[in-house]
Amino acid sequence: MNFKRSMIAAFLALLSVLWVTAEPRKASSPKAPVVSNNASEADTVRIEGEQRFRANCGRCHAAPHKFPPRMMATIVRHMRVRATITDEDMRYILSYMTQ
Repeated sequence: MNFKRSMIAAFLALLSVLWVTAEPRKASSPKAPVVSNNASEADTVRIEGEQRFRANCGRCHAAPHKFPPRMMATIVRHMRVRATITDEDMRYILSYMTQ
């Protein structure tokens, strides 16, 4: 039991360090309107990512707050190893989590 608690504490400490050291987001410049074809493709990727998150991650986790994309990539890669998520699932989930 102590080992499990220490692993959870270490993971939370790692997340804290990553949160503090992550680069701040830069203000995005206004972008041109998205073409409807790209919008439907983006919606498809988002929906697929959400479904895969619910199937693979939602069993144990609620959707976390928004983290910077770099930090979220680290978290998803870590959980890919722990939960044996496929590379394709990881890409869809990462896309969903960083939108």
